[in-house]
Amino acid sequence: MFDKNYLLPDAALQKVLDALGTVEPATERLGLEDVFGRVLAQEIFSAEDLPGFDRSTVDGYAVNSADTFGARETMPAYLQLKHEIMMGEEPLFALEKGAAAKIPTGGMLPLGADSVVMLEHVQQAAGGLIEVLHSVAPFENVIRKGDDIAASSLVLQKGTRLKPQDVGALAGIGITEIDVFRQPVVSIISTGDEIVPASEQLRPGHVRDINSYALAGLIQQHGAIPARRGIFRDEYETIKTAVSDALLDSDMVLITGGTSAGTKDMASAIINDIGKPGVLFHGVSLKPGKPMIGAVVNGKSVFGLPGHPAATVVCFNIFIKPILHKLCGLSNASYGGNSVSAVMSKSIASSAGREDHIRVSLEVKDGALRATPVLGKSGLITTLVKADGIVIIPSTKLGLEAGEKVTVSLF
Repeated sequence: MFDKNYLLPDAALQKVLDALGTVEPATERLGLEDVFGRVLAQEIFSAEDLPGFDRSTVDGYAVNSADTFGARETMPAYLQLKHEIMMGEEPLFALEKGAAAKIPTGGMLPLGADSVVMLEHVQQAAGGLIEVLHSVAPFENVIRKGDDIAASSLVLQKGTRLKPQDVGALAGIGITEIDVFRQPVVSIISTGDEIVPASEQLRPGHVRDINSYALAGLIQQHGAIPARRGIFRDEYETIKTAVSDALLDSDMVLITGGTSAGTKDMASAIINDIGKPGVLFHGVSLKPGKPMIGAVVNGKSVFGLPGHPAATVVCFNIFIKPILHKLCGLSNASYGGNSVSAVMSKSIASSAGREDHIRVSLEVKDGALRATPVLGKSGLITTLVKADGIVIIPSTKLGLEAGEKVTVSLF
């Protein structure tokens, strides 16, 4: 049963956000080769036009479009071929009325030309003439100066996570260094007398560490630096020292395991013992992930994650990812993740008063994208391996019906 006093996930997250207050990440200046995936700490304005000149988008002939009006195969326009423009060179002539210049894709238009006739729409004629078999409109087959980026225009907003095309745009306008926000460091502390390193041969009653590797990947995926601190025994002073040390040189601390009610549940007491305000919630109306702990200690967020892998991933997406985005300096507009619309392939029940996060696999069937629940207990890592994303059943619903439209948040 879910305690009616437990907070729903959104309300629990808000308590942590309120306690953290405004986050001002530090910045650093990097060269373009090092900024992919980083978050801009400044607005980028262009000091120049891109392109810096009118250029052809096709192989053909630079012309004054008015000289081609009415041209067609049965009545071509005749132009004098006077010049050939070479790639990477500035034409040192002005195109006269009734004249044309051969031009390659990307070539610079000369003065007097405003369009390009495609090569396949031209035939050679005697006496240095060409036959234009197709009329062109002004600026047809031309990228104009500043069409891509105009001088003084805003190119990229502060708080943008840089994609490859963003870095390319910066290179295109001659910017080689920019200010980005420093990547936050997130410490991962694994607890549990039964947990052993992935490299260790298993003995009866032991399980290999899964969560610290999964969490490290999620942390990297969202622009932060993971610091796997190791595996610590379920001893109060041992875990307290590990958390205290981690808080000294990291921006967030994650404790995996040890958050269920029981004799070895020490995480809440340890957090409260280290600093203020301490634990803000312990337990949420969520499946999987009910025993989640959220806290702030001396201005830094600390989370106690359930030991089951599926619950750990769900809780990361709900609670940790939004705070990581703030620590990375992302603007609110950049928070969204990838999602797709689908229809449920079968019905699935839920309990009133709690938010259910259902792992689903996706397939196209009968022309529609269908989401099929991947059933299994939250301790099974393969339920995540087989799933493509998560469907949320709100606390106000008792389940989803087969054929119902849903949004799938992709992993």
